[in-house]
Amino acid sequence: MLRKDLLRVSRAGGGYRPRFATREHRPLAARVLGTFESHVGERRGDLDDALAALEADAAGSGGDFKLVRGLAALVERECEFETRAPVPPRRVRRAAFEAAAVGVASETEREAAIDRAADALGIDPEIVDSSLYADRDVNEVLVDADVRWDPDSLLTQYDLSLAQTALFDATEVRVRSNDPKRLVSAVKRLRLMYEVERTPEGRELVVTGPDALFSRTRRYGTAFARLLRTVAESAEWELTATIDDRGRERTMRLSDGDVTVPGVEPVAEPDFDSGVEADFAGRFRGLDLDWTLVREPEPLETGTRVMIPDFAFDYGHADFRLFFEVMGFWTPEYVAKKLGQLADVEDVDLLVAVDESLGVGEEIAARDHRVVTYSGTVRVKAIVDVLREYEAEFVADAAADLPESLSPDADAIGLAELADAHGVSVEAIEDKAFPDHELVGRTLVRPALLEAIGESIEAGMALSEAEEVLNDHGIDDASAALSRLGYRVEWKGLGGGTLREKSE
Repeated sequence: MLRKDLLRVSRAGGGYRPRFATREHRPLAARVLGTFESHVGERRGDLDDALAALEADAAGSGGDFKLVRGLAALVERECEFETRAPVPPRRVRRAAFEAAAVGVASETEREAAIDRAADALGIDPEIVDSSLYADRDVNEVLVDADVRWDPDSLLTQYDLSLAQTALFDATEVRVRSNDPKRLVSAVKRLRLMYEVERTPEGRELVVTGPDALFSRTRRYGTAFARLLRTVAESAEWELTATIDDRGRERTMRLSDGDVTVPGVEPVAEPDFDSGVEADFAGRFRGLDLDWTLVREPEPLETGTRVMIPDFAFDYGHADFRLFFEVMGFWTPEYVAKKLGQLADVEDVDLLVAVDESLGVGEEIAARDHRVVTYSGTVRVKAIVDVLREYEAEFVADAAADLPESLSPDADAIGLAELADAHGVSVEAIEDKAFPDHELVGRTLVRPALLEAIGESIEAGMALSEAEEVLNDHGIDDASAALSRLGYRVEWKGLGGGTLREKSE
């Protein structure tokens, strides 16, 4: 982005069009880069003088000094300046001001004050003079101008930055992109208000500016500008922005033919729209459940428009997805719009976590959606309770589809492994009959195998040896198996255990 005073736009025909750079400006971009490179080791003031001369040349040849300043501003952000002084400037100034006593009115008095300051500091007057204001911007030294751009990529970055600056005064932005899901993710991370509308040309993302809600802020304008970078990273896109141009409404239209992103890494952005969502996702993913949390799933149709919920829960043992929307506090207008979307969502299961301060929980429930309320943070237990209700239905259905008794081929098999083989949860098979096996802990074992294991294990055997025998037969729950065979473990200090008969 550029400073607002460096914005270059054309208002011809009542429009609003950034004045992008062209191939003709490549030599100018090269001169700007060369000016910085040639001034490494020199004062910023000397660099500024050289850039001012370049601006004058550009203006004299029919160019625009703002273009030079814009290119220079982008390059300068990549450069490194430092203060170079034999003695810290603040220390020198303090000594010089104390030496001046009542002030300095002439060059002679200045020299006298510097001499006295030099005596006080024990250094040469020349060092005092060179250090006195070395920390001022104009005296900083350019130490590194190894920027990431060549002339072509600098012009590409300039066009992107210019278009971003033009969006500072946008009140509404409409975008069509070949990557709408990624675009919506960026909009939500930037905390912008949005809708997705279906148009004859395809789905269109509508990002609403703040004027309808509250006074415009630079934060909002900057968010629009940051959004453009994500838009421009798509292969195909079109953007239409409504611009408040000093009280007059104008329209700006951009496409992938106008702006692209140079081959540099973008600034990393947060993954979640809000701390509430990030906090919930972190705590939920730490649980051991049969549900997978999905961030920003596919769009849902809501009448003539679409919405992308914040999350979805996928059940591990059935083809089922529960959509999850976190509805935090917003303006009354936004809440009404969101309620309208929820009212039109059909043919999906949707769970909504509602900030209790909104007072719309019952209204959402009346639209046949599941609702939980929260204050501050979404309670994971409340969400898990809802998931358990769905889970109970799936378990009952899965159990009903299975025979009343199960006879697996393996001599020993865990309940979890058997459940996976049938594509159901463990709960769906726990109450089944297993006529050919005995349940030992969480493992089904044929009686003949238990008998064979019993012949290989005896009292006095080290626990580690017994565990090897059990593992060789596919049983990893040593405690339950040994207890079933009539053994207990005698522990000796911190060493290994020894098998004893329970009756001992």
